[in-house]
Amino acid sequence: MKELQIEEKLPSPSKPLKVTSPLEELLEKNAFDYSGKTPALFTEAMRYALEYQAKKSSFLKKYYKTLGFSPKSLKKYSELEKAPFVFVNGLKERDLTTIKKREMALELKSSGTSGQTSRMQLDKGSLMRVRRMAWQVFDALGLCDLSNKYDYICFTYDPEVAKDVGTAWTDKLLTGFTGQGEIFYAFKWSVEKGDFYFDIESSIKKLREIEEKGGLVRLIGFPAFALKLTEEYKKRFSRYPKLNPGSFVITGGGWKTLADEAIDKKIYRKILAGNLGLSPDNVRDLFGMVEHGVPYVDCRLGNFHVPVYGKIIPRDPATLAPLPYGVTGLLQFMTSYLTSYPSLSLLSSDWGYLEEKCACGLPGPVLFIKGRAGVKKLKGCAISASQML
Repeated sequence: MKELQIEEKLPSPSKPLKVTSPLEELLEKNAFDYSGKTPALFTEAMRYALEYQAKKSSFLKKYYKTLGFSPKSLKKYSELEKAPFVFVNGLKERDLTTIKKREMALELKSSGTSGQTSRMQLDKGSLMRVRRMAWQVFDALGLCDLSNKYDYICFTYDPEVAKDVGTAWTDKLLTGFTGQGEIFYAFKWSVEKGDFYFDIESSIKKLREIEEKGGLVRLIGFPAFALKLTEEYKKRFSRYPKLNPGSFVITGGGWKTLADEAIDKKIYRKILAGNLGLSPDNVRDLFGMVEHGVPYVDCRLGNFHVPVYGKIIPRDPATLAPLPYGVTGLLQFMTSYLTSYPSLSLLSSDWGYLEEKCACGLPGPVLFIKGRAGVKKLKGCAISASQML
């Protein structure tokens, strides 16, 4: 098992990749450049990745043969909906990696406490590409700032202990998108319990220190904990904290088992922003899956935007037919950066729809998540975390 320290051995994701294939060429495009050539480049990159993996994966080879599918048949962007998909549960039940152990640069997992666990093995090329992709998305949304130092309060698992948990890796990566000050992880490991716990006492103390310091800060991680911290702060000091107005909150992971306590995202932004003395524009949310890797991040209006590095197809749950804008269905996620795992085309258990554009003016479709389909919950990192509240 490779640990998250590999990040310290790699170049900054802010540095352009060496272009050796359509996979890197696509990632050097602006994240929301939906001009005439970009969809064609995404199609080329998907075709390249599908062909590459079909040669390495006995599973994909047999799967494509059974369906009579050839990646070469995908000529146009509109034809990508014909690409076979793998259901997300398949990745939780089988090890479908296409690389040898010595080629694995990093393995990431979703951390269900009693549910099924997804394992995502990345070779160095895939790891370099997913890092660069995340940088490009955040930079295009104005969320990267290497010229200023930010302190961090991370509502997630300490990567020194969590090692290969997907959310720990994501938040560790996000702390590198700005100049780094102090990084504080709110989820501590209890040797006695053999599990993580939310260290609310230390978190309140750290938030107080940051407020008094007056510098830039970013709060990142599960949304319920950020709100909980501000409310507990008010109980202790009879007021909410007031942060430097250039600070940000970047949440991710949703509410999961705290669904009964969940707040509408637009309302949540206003409440948390008010609690911290920030503009709602500075509170953003992130949707992602360890099995997929593409980050879908809020714009200033609080809407998830689909970057050119991914494609989402809502499908009718009964017929699996593609659905038009505005119609809710099972979400199929496509991306081309992977050469080490066959989740290039993934049918998720997520329920949602797309809209064609956003009032913010940023090009490309907008994603709306409506929840999980089915009657049995698929457990992941956020469900494990929510049990600490």
